[in-house]
Amino acid sequence: MSAEQLTALLPIIAITATAVLVMLLSAFVSNHRLINMLSLLGIVVTFLTLLLVVNVAPVQVTPLLLIDRFALFYGGLILLSGAVVVMLSRDYFLDSENTRVRAAEYYILLLVAILGAMVLVSASHFGAFFIGLELLGVSLYVLVAYLAPSIGGRIISLEAGVKYLILSGVASALLLFGIALIYAEFGTLTFTELGERWRSAEALNGLFAAAGIGLTLSGVAFKLSLVPFHMWTPDVYEGAPAPATAFIATVSKGAIFAFLLRFFTTTGAFENQMIGLALALVAIASMLGGNLLALLQTNVKRLLAYSSIAHIGYLMVAFLAGATGYVGLPVVGEAVGFYLVAYFITTLGAFGVVSALSNMHGARDLDQLDDYTGLFWRSPWLATVLTAMLLSLAGIPLTAGFIGKFYIFTAGAEGLLWWLLAALILGSAIGLYYYLRWIVVIFKQPQEQGNQMPVALPLSVNMSIVLTLLALALIGLGVYPPPLIDLLQSI
Repeated sequence: MSAEQLTALLPIIAITATAVLVMLLSAFVSNHRLINMLSLLGIVVTFLTLLLVVNVAPVQVTPLLLIDRFALFYGGLILLSGAVVVMLSRDYFLDSENTRVRAAEYYILLLVAILGAMVLVSASHFGAFFIGLELLGVSLYVLVAYLAPSIGGRIISLEAGVKYLILSGVASALLLFGIALIYAEFGTLTFTELGERWRSAEALNGLFAAAGIGLTLSGVAFKLSLVPFHMWTPDVYEGAPAPATAFIATVSKGAIFAFLLRFFTTTGAFENQMIGLALALVAIASMLGGNLLALLQTNVKRLLAYSSIAHIGYLMVAFLAGATGYVGLPVVGEAVGFYLVAYFITTLGAFGVVSALSNMHGARDLDQLDDYTGLFWRSPWLATVLTAMLLSLAGIPLTAGFIGKFYIFTAGAEGLLWWLLAALILGSAIGLYYYLRWIVVIFKQPQEQGNQMPVALPLSVNMSIVLTLLALALIGLGVYPPPLIDLLQSI
């Protein structure tokens, strides 16, 4: 291995070393704050190594990994999001002596999941893709059920963990079988070689190729919770600890979508009309189904779960625009990248407020819509941050979500995807209703309700910092987006 290849692997080596150090420390020390600080420090150091790798990228590290600016951008986004989740977890999981669970293992799982996500966005071979996917998935199985009754937590967490384990296991089996069929047809698992052979019309018409592509896309659609593979999403979001739910909604889905973007742009697979049509139908169903189902929810975590299904459907509009031939792939990458950044910020901010209002002493997270009645009169800052995040999810101007949705709409219009755009507009209108419904509840006078809202928890310095940074990023990118746009254009 050359010096350049070793340098390119520094971020993966650093996050792996952090997970090992946290594991060793937790075997001897049960201090939650110390383990939390070490995890955060390791993520920060890993992020700084990205600055060293920029000077040598792009580097092909064996046929498995391609460390280029694409991988570095999404790796940086994953690390920053992971750092936010670690900071949210600090107050959610109190010191071990004050809670009924140990939180040390939680951080080990979180770091391993971040490692899997970084491998995913760097994968240039199906072997690396599957390794990264399983590193991410196996960690998430336990994170979802971390508050299970056997360790003093909630029955709903165990149920969610078992559902996710079984259904995700089936999806992984479909993926693996699909990858095997693709290999049987093309004789390679490397994306660049697949791209060269994929463009053969005869190869695409092969039975193994068609079945392999279908099974692989079904597995990926499950991981992204696209309709009709979305049934696990609300139960898992509701049962998982609030910070873990934020991680699943952002890092997990973002890493898989980044892989999907790299795979399809490298191989040119979505140039096939049948694949494009199937993905378009899934996108329309996700945009409409996700928003319509969110209308029925009174649990905010389930509401955000269905909302996330719709937002991944929005992303598919820009993704499919690249298949039309009217929109260049750099424009597609720019639109997807900006929307993912905006989605990460808003989702982390929304779940950050849920985490701040929840604690380990209760039987559940503060996740019912009625729990937020009059939040503005109890905690004005939390109410303001949550309102800003919801307005961004709705795509209101002066927020990052508006710029992201404008990018998606522009890409779809240039690609002449009128049916997809019609679904996007209709879905956004539906989404605006349930986001505003939540905001109305936040600003309602508590005296208007017979029940009294629980008193908001005192906001710690740590939580104040992370929510303030997210709010500033949200408004900053909505008012002045050129720095992020320039960065995306350099990928």
